[in-house]
Amino acid sequence: MYKKLQRIELLIIDLAEKNQCFGRLDDGMSVFVQGTVAVGDRVEAEIIKIKKQYLVARLTRILTPAETRTDPICSYFGTCGGCKWQHMQYSEQLRLKQKQVQDALHHIGGCKDIICEPCIAAQNTFNYRNKVDFSFTDLRYLTEEEMAQPEDQLSKPVDFALGFHAPGRFAKAIDIDHCHLATPAMNQILNLVRSFCLEHKDELPIYSTRTHTGELRNLVIRHSGHTHELMVNLVTTSHQANLMKLLRDRLLAEIGTELTTFVNSTTSAKNTVAFGEKEFVMHGNGSITDRLGTYTYQISPNSFFQTNTAQAEVLYQQILNAAQLKPTDTVYDLFCGTGSITLFASTHCHKVLGIEWVESSVKDAQANAELNNVKNCQFIQLDMKALQSIESECALFGAPDVVITDPPRAGMHPKAIEILREWAPPIIIYVSCNPASLARDSALLCENQQYRLINCTPVDLFPQTNHVESIARFERL
Repeated sequence: MYKKLQRIELLIIDLAEKNQCFGRLDDGMSVFVQGTVAVGDRVEAEIIKIKKQYLVARLTRILTPAETRTDPICSYFGTCGGCKWQHMQYSEQLRLKQKQVQDALHHIGGCKDIICEPCIAAQNTFNYRNKVDFSFTDLRYLTEEEMAQPEDQLSKPVDFALGFHAPGRFAKAIDIDHCHLATPAMNQILNLVRSFCLEHKDELPIYSTRTHTGELRNLVIRHSGHTHELMVNLVTTSHQANLMKLLRDRLLAEIGTELTTFVNSTTSAKNTVAFGEKEFVMHGNGSITDRLGTYTYQISPNSFFQTNTAQAEVLYQQILNAAQLKPTDTVYDLFCGTGSITLFASTHCHKVLGIEWVESSVKDAQANAELNNVKNCQFIQLDMKALQSIESECALFGAPDVVITDPPRAGMHPKAIEILREWAPPIIIYVSCNPASLARDSALLCENQQYRLINCTPVDLFPQTNHVESIARFERL
């Protein structure tokens, strides 16, 4: 008989959902353990929930560390939710990412005969991000040590933070001085903007999600992987021209010619999403460029662009390998974003139709095709659930021989899958950032044996995290 707060000992044998790990007690009882644990750890944990078939426990201490453990380099590790796997050797991260994808395909997708390829490693495991989104909050997340101190003895104010949200704490953020996934220039800008905003705290109060008043919302920094162009995008409630000019001058004084563009985006939304409704360009032309392979891409503040430039090139090459395009093929690229995959495919096929629902991304995609002198691409703005509404356009363009789909984390809407099955292209290449939604959509695509999953290759675009991309090839039977 188990009791709450009872201490138990067990070996961690696998990953589980919701950033938990899994083990069994000697009597066979399943246990989900919360905390910074690794597969192979022998741990002591405290029971916090008792169910008929399993227990949930919280890590109290590591009794014997796994051989694959390593020391995290980040001082915020364990508090910040960004790099949950820094305590694992990189080879172990790759093994677990491959296992995540394969387990999802087996258990959720019912693809029992698929053996995933090994996960393709990233070239850089730190400082690889070309975009970082920092949040402002008027409630700084305090560590247990800080909470034990009087407020006047703390090194930082409690009512100002610029950084990342602690897991599950959307009203609070950890005030970050340095992120190891960002580039040195990004970290320099982070601290410069923080200093400026603290100096002008009265004129630039932080936006409150409780009262829906205030100005400062997000700081989004983009640093191109190949061109090294820098964009600073400060998201606020309103545009205060004089203050933004002062910040521009400070950025130029300290960053100099490395700063490509500075944008002040404004939004009236009652949330903390870093998406501007209006853009005020304070320096440069409001966009930057980056290269993937031989193609140059224009990136505006609201555009989606893969956050790991070097590894995105690896991902796109794997997409081409999976698609095996022929010069006569007509290709559809769903969720095409700024057209990065579309352009990559264009050289290897007859023509490509890119479909995307975000207007600014479609404009960027069209500009990117023009910028690269690509003549065989066409782009349509459309919600994927409404694919049926472009029947005439599709008929005019030609039926697809290959469909490449790269949906968001939630996967494809069932209506979109239904229409995709009606189109019945011979080959579907599914690019996924979520093994669970890939597996669910795989089952829908393969219903009634219309398609068969041929292979799946995981690619690591996000070292130190539990996120993984994967490329699956489906063939019509």
